[in-house]
Amino acid sequence: MLTVESLTKSYDESAGRKSRKASAGTRNYAVGGVDFEVHEGELFTLLGPSGCGKTTTLRSVAGLERPTDGRVTLGGRVLFDSGKGVNIKVNSRGFGMVFQSYAIWPHMSVFKNVSFPLDVMPRAKRPGRKEIEERVGRVLEVTELGAYADRPATKLSGGQQQRLALARALVTRPELMLLDEPLSNLDAKLRETMRFELKRLQRELNLTSIYVTHDQSEALVMSNRIAVMNKGRIEQIGKPREIYTRPATRFVAEFIGTSNFIEGKVVSVKGDEVVAETDHGRLVARQVAKVPAVGETVLISIRPESVGISTVRRGDVPNEWSGKVLTRAFLGDVVDHIASVGKLEIRSRSNPTVSIQAGTEVYLTIDPDHVTLVPVD
Repeated sequence: MLTVESLTKSYDESAGRKSRKASAGTRNYAVGGVDFEVHEGELFTLLGPSGCGKTTTLRSVAGLERPTDGRVTLGGRVLFDSGKGVNIKVNSRGFGMVFQSYAIWPHMSVFKNVSFPLDVMPRAKRPGRKEIEERVGRVLEVTELGAYADRPATKLSGGQQQRLALARALVTRPELMLLDEPLSNLDAKLRETMRFELKRLQRELNLTSIYVTHDQSEALVMSNRIAVMNKGRIEQIGKPREIYTRPATRFVAEFIGTSNFIEGKVVSVKGDEVVAETDHGRLVARQVAKVPAVGETVLISIRPESVGISTVRRGDVPNEWSGKVLTRAFLGDVVDHIASVGKLEIRSRSNPTVSIQAGTEVYLTIDPDHVTLVPVD
């Protein structure tokens, strides 16, 4: 549905196009050549730390920023093309937008806030009063605000104001929804509730959406696919489970959740099973996406929840190492143990029923299916 090709945004306007392309990724680049597609009915998330270029990418798609280079199309309609000088205005792109600030009209009721985008349409395109009432009523019902139609907008709770901002964007029936950190102003409990609320609305209405966030949990919960951004570029695009369990780079593995990293050298390859020698023992990895060559140095990434910990040695399983618990932390729904294997420290995450005192000799086991190999930086 939406296609973004070679999107670049440089704030070094003194440089020529050729030199700007050659220096992509320097500090003057907010976005350094981004490519992705958003499918119909999909919630596509741009995820990354502050300053990675995700909001600039979204604003470039919206038309709020003019990219330096690239091409943006929606359903075959060209919205921006640097080579042909095409740049469709924001109000002609047909997008719905929801940002951090709800920007509600404090002097208007809930109903009037939602109807405002329709009320100010050019006369030739403006729906009739009856249709406006029907459309506003429908989105208020969907966002569960129907009972508050006559209430002043400022008398709503934070979560209700967020839904009001969403309702106002939905009432125009946009082809594409753009959401930039819409939940960041909410407290933790309400933010968690609104994640599921937004996901419900997106599925129920079959909305095609681009969602920007720096919150990894939010991205994993809500997204159909995630693009992880770093320094103006996309490091990996994939489904949430794929991004988490099979990170393509060290940055993705570190940014999404927590990982143990161990460097090793490949000593054997059999199909998609790889055996790597490390300073602390051998590790077997199965279902490897990109199989390295024998002799190649690899970086091994292992999630803490994939590391089993026990005071009893099994002996009949691959990837079993002996160690000693250094410390433990109770986190409510899980317990984290940090154990030493020689000079290496490995984090293990288990359910609260497992709690082993510091100083205890333990055995760590790692399922080969949960060992990921990522490129060495």
